[in-house]
Amino acid sequence: MALQDSDDFERFLSNVDQISELVKELNSSDGSCQEVAFKKADQFIASLEEMEPCKTKINKTAINTNPSSENSPLNIQCESAQNPENFIRILEKDAEERSQRRKMNEDKANALRENGNKAFARGDYETAVRFYTEGLDQLRDMQALYTNRAQAFIKLKRYKEAISDCEWALRCNERCIKAYVHMGKSHLALKNFSESRICYQKILEIEPQGETMVKAYLTQVDLEEKVTVQEKMAWEEFKEGAEQDTAVPELLKKLSRPNEINLYYCGGVELLSRAIKDCTGQTLFRLNNGFSIINDNNIVKSCLSQNFKEPYAMDLCLSVLKLWRIVCCENELNQQLLIECPNARQYIIQLLASPIDDIYRECLNLLSMYSQTPYGRELLINNLHVNQMAETLMGSICRDTSSLSSLAVLESLATENKFKIQSRDNFIAIFALPFEHLLSNIVTANHKTLASLISVIGSLALDDVIGIKMANREEFWRCSLHAMEHHIGCECESVLYPLLGLMINLASHPFQITQELAVLTSSRCLELLCDPHGGIITRVAGLLSALLPTSRAATQEVVQNGIVKRLLKILKVGGEMSSRYSIKALAVCTASIPQACEELVKLDKRLHTLRKLLGGIDEVVAGNAALCIGHCLEVEGAARGLLGTDCVSLLLRHAAGDAKRVAVKQNAAITLGKLCKAEPRHMVKLMELHGLEILHACARLIT
Repeated sequence: MALQDSDDFERFLSNVDQISELVKELNSSDGSCQEVAFKKADQFIASLEEMEPCKTKINKTAINTNPSSENSPLNIQCESAQNPENFIRILEKDAEERSQRRKMNEDKANALRENGNKAFARGDYETAVRFYTEGLDQLRDMQALYTNRAQAFIKLKRYKEAISDCEWALRCNERCIKAYVHMGKSHLALKNFSESRICYQKILEIEPQGETMVKAYLTQVDLEEKVTVQEKMAWEEFKEGAEQDTAVPELLKKLSRPNEINLYYCGGVELLSRAIKDCTGQTLFRLNNGFSIINDNNIVKSCLSQNFKEPYAMDLCLSVLKLWRIVCCENELNQQLLIECPNARQYIIQLLASPIDDIYRECLNLLSMYSQTPYGRELLINNLHVNQMAETLMGSICRDTSSLSSLAVLESLATENKFKIQSRDNFIAIFALPFEHLLSNIVTANHKTLASLISVIGSLALDDVIGIKMANREEFWRCSLHAMEHHIGCECESVLYPLLGLMINLASHPFQITQELAVLTSSRCLELLCDPHGGIITRVAGLLSALLPTSRAATQEVVQNGIVKRLLKILKVGGEMSSRYSIKALAVCTASIPQACEELVKLDKRLHTLRKLLGGIDEVVAGNAALCIGHCLEVEGAARGLLGTDCVSLLLRHAAGDAKRVAVKQNAAITLGKLCKAEPRHMVKLMELHGLEILHACARLIT
């Protein structure tokens, strides 16, 4: 489409709405409205006369100076004043013709876009560009054609043209995310890092839920910028001729010689490892094709395949692993290049399972280096066989329970969602069974290792699929009960503390196995409530608060064995989490077991402890304290014992709306109603505080 044609088309599109309004007004049945419309039409046509002539404008020059009335050309401006019906028909016909032509152009453009997409899919990017361009000749304002052609230009490394297309796409739709993505990639390829960041940040403004995608793009920009700075510095230092910087290329040149003996390469790799002392050395290694020289060497590949028949083969294998670690330490691009090499990926997994301790440890050191950063962990998860790696690491832990390095790698990986998802199918075989075996031998196990392994299982169990699998395992619960039973004898607080945390999280899944073992588990918890370790007591209370709501039998058992007195003691001492857990467990006991209410009223004179909790700032604690007070009012004399206390005012404060949680308001209002019903003399205080109005307002909330 010629530039003049496109300008005419754009000018027409800008006036479509105005013409449409004129047509509606001229068709109006209101005479006064028609008269105003006639004037507007004349003004509109006059404005067209003043505009610069273009190809689509009607030529109103009279060729024949003496035309017959039958064949004379139509003068639109004159005719519009004399015969508005003709003007309307001309406008409608013109709009309809243009609409039909646009529809035809849209069909042609879409067909060309499909052809372009097919060419793009088979890798014929030049042809794709041609089809997209032909499509734009048909329809200049088709956003998809611009973004598709920009993507093809990127494949052809024609980045400036891609940026131009993205800008045109944004003129069609200023919220086009694809345009910002492709523009960001193009600017990044041109090393325009600031412009690339602006493009990606713009995506976040348009679509805030795309934070993860944008974060990945921005990470890549940071990495590319860092690499550019490193390479510039490396070349500058290399040109200056520093001894260290010239040594790396020279050693790589010597190592590129084929068919030398193992000792030759072993010595060369050792020297190379010593020469690479900083980021400049790492960059020079990369720029001088170091990864290919080392990884493609047949002698090196034979040693990495653990073919140790030749002398110094094992030494060469260890030297290469050490070199990889030195070259990749805190260097993201080198880490990426190494881990994305097919041979290296294969060797790392194989060497991790090596029966030779030195090789296993050196390979583990390499993995540990990767696992220390989010980017490194992502590289491992995306490129290595995750389940095979995890199985090997768990196997080493079972063989050597002092192997903390293996656990450190697993702990880091277990925090990543991708790792959890990939571990779902084989979780039981790889993780659960070895863990349960170690837990069942808690007396002889290395407690530090076992505590770290519990942390790994706990992180993995945050995944819903894995958490359900673990919570439904009878063996896990029985091993955990065994560990709780032997806690006092073997002094294993370091294991029991994280184990109780895991049990609390898994107990939130109401499976049959947890209900079946609820009585036994609650009894174990009751024994541990006397533990001198405050953290253990808090988590035991937490486990009770999760288990008791699922089993009345367990609740009955612990109440009969004195849990009320022990929970009350914890509440008197205080502590944020211990109070939350304990008051929840106490609320469950008082709700279902009358004996618990009677014992609580007897032990806590005038419910002093509960009133103190009711006046605290923790709404969860206050809500459950109100619930407990309400349960205790069923006991003879309990309501009378609260006369003269601040109970009414405390409950009223929560019921009046200070509390943010609806449940707290409900509990306070219900308990206040029970209190006045059980002992009418509380009504005096309630009326003094204008509490009746508040209770009436709470009625709808309670209902």
